[in-house]
Amino acid sequence: MAGVDEAGRGSLAGPLLAAGVLIDLERIGRSERLALARLDDSKQKTPEEREELYPQVIRAAACVSIAVRSPRAIDANGLHVSNLAALTDCMHSIAREEGATRLVDGFRLPRCDLDHTPVVDGDARSAAIAAASVIAKVTRDRYMRRVAALYPDWNFQGNVGYSTPDHREAIMRHGICPLHRRSFASVAYSQLDLTDEGVEELLERGADVIDIREAIRAEADPDDVEAVARDA
Repeated sequence: MAGVDEAGRGSLAGPLLAAGVLIDLERIGRSERLALARLDDSKQKTPEEREELYPQVIRAAACVSIAVRSPRAIDANGLHVSNLAALTDCMHSIAREEGATRLVDGFRLPRCDLDHTPVVDGDARSAAIAAASVIAKVTRDRYMRRVAALYPDWNFQGNVGYSTPDHREAIMRHGICPLHRRSFASVAYSQLDLTDEGVEELLERGADVIDIREAIRAEADPDDVEAVARDA
């Protein structure tokens, strides 16, 4: 049973991160089955509950994959296209074996060459999708909290890039940084009641922020998939 899901689709800043989890129920023991029984939509779990479930999912999974789309890739290709591409990458990575049941949370993947089934509210109905949801959410949150110190004005430690009141206030006060998705200006930033001139001003102010992604890469452990959201 393979499931794929994403995290960060609706955030103003940070990468979109998809995860895939392959579960072979015939090869896992009772403790792993009990852990899978606790899974549900990761958005309904507290951060502490997700962190507790994360290693349990890793132990139960036969295979785990992660695909990242950076803010600049999202700006260039569009959110929906980027999301489908990341989910497709994960499905191709974990579920090429014949006989696998392949489930996707919500979307059909037009460029996936493997048979799969979209499941509405899949992270609440499928253990495999819920497991992927936990992996995606925890991995992305860890990344955003890791880079929070590099961009302290936007409180990524707390909001992990989503459109919270404190995040919108920080954008009003400081503009945007390289982690913000500039293509969201016409939709997400409209929550700030900005005029077109105001949006342009934010973008101009954001352009003046130093892009230090190379510094992040230099400090990152190359084996740590959470460390760097690379352009796709």
